[in-house]
Amino acid sequence: MNIIEKIEKDQIKKLVSDKKIPEFNAGDTIKVDVKVIEGSRERIQAFEGVCIAKNGSGINKSFTVRKISYGEGVERVFPIFSPKVASITVLRKGKVRRAKLYYLRNRRGKSARIVEKIQANNKKKQDNKSTGTVTDKKIEANSVISKSEKDINKDKPKVEEN
Repeated sequence: MNIIEKIEKDQIKKLVSDKKIPEFNAGDTIKVDVKVIEGSRERIQAFEGVCIAKNGSGINKSFTVRKISYGEGVERVFPIFSPKVASITVLRKGKVRRAKLYYLRNRRGKSARIVEKIQANNKKKQDNKSTGTVTDKKIEANSVISKSEKDINKDKPKVEEN
């Protein structure tokens, strides 16, 4: 490891300690909060869109976010370790097979959609919970029916057979 790599590694540790950078890839819908300076005031502006590419390595790592604003496609490149980037939030994970999604520039409407990636572990937990509640409801429904049959039989007059 040469001197430049050591310095970059130290700088990355220092920058990561200040803010949390989530794990995301191309195809994920993310919200980037950017610090904007207007005159003497500073505010945070959100830029929400699909990450279409990640470039570089080390301290020079960057990512490109694309969104549609008033019918016009807008792309913006953000350095990951920039002090202008206040925070990065992953809103949904996308299921894609490519690292660079530049083909989305030529797509409009439904063909530009990206399917959401659903994790198997969460899905199994939800299925188990839902089946448990369904069986509980079926048991309650059966017990209610059996009670109503008893009530109906009590009201009927007894018929004696000869």
